Amino acid sequence: MKHRHPFRRMWGWPIVLGVLTTFGLISALFSDGGVGDVLAWFALGIPVAVCAWYGWRRT
Repeated sequence: MKHRHPFRRMWGWPIVLGVLTTFGLISALFSDGGVGDVLAWFALGIPVAVCAWYGWRRT
């Protein structure tokens, strides 16, 4: 039987989304166009899409 850690089960995805957001913000700050801007756009868009998905799903 697998035992999941309660910390990872509760905080795993919020930490991933926070790291992704931080990466996107830093990438947007230091990129000079091209691939860096595309990475920033995706890294910042994914957490927004996840929040929108769960917000609309709740109603």
